[in-house]
Amino acid sequence: MTAPAASLWNDAPFWAAIYLLGIVTWTCVGRFMLAWFVPAIQPTNYIWRGFVMITEWAVRAVGIVTPRYVRPVFLPLVAAFWLYWGVRPLVFVAFTALGLAPTIRGG
Repeated sequence: MTAPAASLWNDAPFWAAIYLLGIVTWTCVGRFMLAWFVPAIQPTNYIWRGFVMITEWAVRAVGIVTPRYVRPVFLPLVAAFWLYWGVRPLVFVAFTALGLAPTIRGG
């Protein structure tokens, strides 16, 4: 039987990846909601700049594959959908295939 601390460190890459995807996903939702209150170009608002800095890569990637009739204001919400229902399950499958996903350890 492995020590609890050892199993925590063995699973750390998996949880770090899932946690980072969760941060970006929920920041996309926050960016979508905040866009209704903040003008599109707001260089002095550090909160808005933080949201854009964290999510811009995901929004741009989704903008490439999303049909043009979807308004740009909805792209952060579409990105959140794809991160949660598309990328996160693929990351889970990849970690499981590599044997890096957490498993239930019988005791």
